[in-house]
Amino acid sequence: MSGLSESIESMEQLGLVWREMVLDRTADADVRDLPGIAVRWADCEFGFWNCVALTDVGADPELLGLRLGQAVDIMRSKNRPGFLWVFEDLLDAPARTALQAAAERAGLEYAFPATGMAADPLALPEPAHPDLTFARVTTEEDLRAYADINARAYGLPLASARDGLLGSTLWKRDAHAYLGLRAGVPVTCAGAIPADGRLFVALVATDPQWQGKGYAEAVTRKALYEAALATGLTRAILHATAAGAPVYPRIGFTPNTPMRFYGLKG
Repeated sequence: MSGLSESIESMEQLGLVWREMVLDRTADADVRDLPGIAVRWADCEFGFWNCVALTDVGADPELLGLRLGQAVDIMRSKNRPGFLWVFEDLLDAPARTALQAAAERAGLEYAFPATGMAADPLALPEPAHPDLTFARVTTEEDLRAYADINARAYGLPLASARDGLLGSTLWKRDAHAYLGLRAGVPVTCAGAIPADGRLFVALVATDPQWQGKGYAEAVTRKALYEAALATGLTRAILHATAAGAPVYPRIGFTPNTPMRFYGLKG
């Protein structure tokens, strides 16, 4: 696939997977595909389930400004904060240059970067790590452990992550979500979700006290290995944070699109 095609794929995968995520969390979530904007907003305490993404391909500075203003209006209409996702390669060159200033004028502040990545074909041996055993998420207790690892890893209140995940059917049934346990205690987690002929990797995290030991790589390999075995799918997509970006090339992922997350100003 070309660079632009992979950027479009990454954006479309977000729309597909986040639709399922937010509707799993809140049956009446705001899920709309507007001109140039995808809304995937559960309006819950877990900010990652409150998402607006720009979807125009080749937007120029004028169109970018219009879409940013529309996105801000949507975000301001909600009860809880969330993020605007921008796939930079979907903008034309002048719009990419203008993005930061345009976002600030619209009332947004830069939150953090991410990188879209893809792996194809997946060719993973059965995963193993000398410190870990693996368990698939199937119970509320498992899901609480999964939420709490994400909360600690991303510096969130436990209640916020639990609000996003507890009670989920998708994460216990449809996602291939795994915990990595050290001496029986969950310390790392990753999920792989089938979507439109691909596996989408999401919510990879390791408890901060156990980071730097290869645990995230091991549990991500486990989630992908089991998902590929169950589905036969061999292409995987993910959106990596800056902390996670060095992990995924070791599994076979290649970066293909820079991303930016924005929140509303103060």
